[in-house]
This record gives sequence, structure tokens and C-alpha cells, in this order.
Amino acid sequence: MGLFTKKTASEPLAAPPARSVGGISTGDRGAFAPIGDILRLAIESEASDIHLTVGSPPVFRIHGVLIRLETRALFPEDTDNFARDIANGTQIHALATEGSVDFAMSLDGKNRFRVSLYKQKGTTAMAMRLLPKRMLSLEEIGLPPIVTELIRMPRGLVLVTGPTGSGKTTSLAAMLNAINANLGDHIVTIEDPVEYVHEHQSGMVNQREVGTDVTSFPEGLRRALRQDPDVILVGEMRDLETMETAIRAAETGHLVFSTLHTTGAGRTVDRIVDSFPSHQQEQIRVQLSTNLKAVISQLLVPRIDKPGRIAVFEIMVNTHAVAALIRDNKTFRIATEIQTGSKVGMVTIEQSLVDLYLAGIIARDQVFSKAQDPELAAQLLAGREARR
Repeated sequence: MGLFTKKTASEPLAAPPARSVGGISTGDRGAFAPIGDILRLAIESEASDIHLTVGSPPVFRIHGVLIRLETRALFPEDTDNFARDIANGTQIHALATEGSVDFAMSLDGKNRFRVSLYKQKGTTAMAMRLLPKRMLSLEEIGLPPIVTELIRMPRGLVLVTGPTGSGKTTSLAAMLNAINANLGDHIVTIEDPVEYVHEHQSGMVNQREVGTDVTSFPEGLRRALRQDPDVILVGEMRDLETMETAIRAAETGHLVFSTLHTTGAGRTVDRIVDSFPSHQQEQIRVQLSTNLKAVISQLLVPRIDKPGRIAVFEIMVNTHAVAALIRDNKTFRIATEIQTGSKVGMVTIEQSLVDLYLAGIIARDQVFSKAQDPELAAQLLAGREARR
């Protein structure tokens, strides 16, 4: 009997009969295996995420696909016990009073997880992201060469964007690690929670966790400006105050990195501008045209050459032409500038997808399903195939 069953569209996520598989032993309603055993199995299975919720067996995400363990479904007391095993008193209180809490934890002193505990239908649930043991290099991630130049800039704002689970945190960790290893800068991070732990190398890294070391992103960012940083990481620009402070930090001589849950450079600029009141939007466009240095958008796409997923990137570099479009509220034309900006390191999602398909790494259908402009992808692919 297999360890996992794959969820299909026609198959409800119902609990299979109780059984003992792979060291995860359960009885009809007896105590479930310790959460440490589930996490160790996730590590062995190369899962990226673990989902524990009442009414379903534990579910792992492996290479982007949700796969459930063949055990009985979890009961409310199971998920309550799991929460008490991994969370401290303050975190349990936040779960009870606010309905959710995020933090990071270590297992056996070797593997780190980002944890989101939350309430659903009055019961406890959790999503856990396994963080890689080591930071990948820029080359291993596949970040384009222009990124090496971006991390050496003395000041400005660099945004890494994409949907949840697209690898933004991993890419940022690689960039900070490269700065820490090679440039001797002082890096201050404000994160919720701290995911990748950076050791001091030729540079120095101080990592502050929201809720533990500082009350909020805006407060951490304001304080960071007084801590003599060269580089600041803001884990996420969640609100207007954080955006405003991050732009000001970039304006005053710091290199600032942050993330947004957007896809594409034009949409990213629009998202920031639209977050401000209408009377401030013209000023913000001017500030972004000067201080936004690059937008790196990324997606993860299933591989066909081997198990796993690969990152696909769009890179926008803020040239004089791009800056004019931002300032003049013509962000809909940024995509055209990216298409013609290869000389300065720009690349479109469509170009990245076509390159990976022609290299035999991803399937043809992924080129069109993941492209922002499928028609452009088709034109690029036809042109490249005609020249082969």
C-alpha cells in the first residue's frame, strides 16, 4: 500500500480508513502520531508544505501537488495537541484571541519551518512551510545576471513580486547572502517571521522579528533607519505606512528590498500608487520613478526533465524610459519597454518561459498557461522555432 494518495478534482478530501503507514500510526480514535514524526516524514518526502486541518488526513505539497497521507482524518483534539506542541503560550493566546498567528520553528536543531496557525470552523488548523537547509546561490535559483548588479547598488528600492509560494523569500535570502558574503555591508531585516537565518560573514546581519523584536513593519523600518544600515529588508509591504517608509528609506541613501503579492512590473507600480490617497498619488509616482530600481517578478513552474519546479522571472530595470512612464502614469507601456530592454538586463516572463521550454525543462502548455501575454509567447516561440 502506498504512503500517499493524490488528490484529484473528482475525489473529495475525505478520510480513508485508519492504518499505520511509514511510521505514522493511528488508531480508530486513538492519539495521532507526534507532530515531529509528521514533519520528519515531510522532510524525507521532499515536501514544501504541510497542511493539518480537522476532517482531513495530513496533506503534503510535493513538487506543487497536494498529496495526503493514508491515515485517518484529524480530529479537533489532534490539531489542538499539534498546536500546543509547537507554539508557546504567547502564540497560543494570539491564536485564541486573534484567530491566527505566524512564527518560525526548528526541528531537531536542523530544519526550520514557517508556521501559520489559524482557526477554521472553530477548530485549529495549520500550514507549515519547510525552509531549505542552506541558502541557494543566485545561479542555483536561476536569477538573471543583472541581479548581481542590482545588489551592488548604493541605494534604491528593489521589489520581488509574485503569488504566494512562488519563491520570493528564497530569492531574497540568496540576494542578502550574496551581499553578506561579498560586500561587507550592514544588513537589517524586519520579517514576520524570520525564516532564513543569516550568519555574519564579511558583512553583518541583524534580523528583527515582528511580534518578538519589534511591534510592526513600519516601526521596525523607522527604527532601522537609526541603526546605521546599508541594506534593509522589509519582509512584506503590507500597508500604506510601510510602503511610504520604505520609499523614504530608499530615498535617503539605503538599498531596500521588499516583496508584494503582484505579478508584473506595471501591476506592481499600480498597486503601490493605488494604495495612497488620490492627492498623494502624483508625488508617489515621482518618488517611484526616481527610487524604484527594479522589479523582479517570479513564478514556479513544474519541470519535465526531473522532479520539482523551476523559477521563471520577469526583470524590469528602471531606465530613463521606464521612469518617464511611471511618472506620467503610463504603466501599461512598461511591458513594451521590458520586451525591448534586453541590453540592460530586462527579460519578460514570456522570454523566460520560451527559453525553458526550448531547453527541454518545462512543458509546452506551461508556456501559454503561465504567460502574462500568451499571444506574445506564441510569437516568440514561433520565431525561435523557425530559426532552429
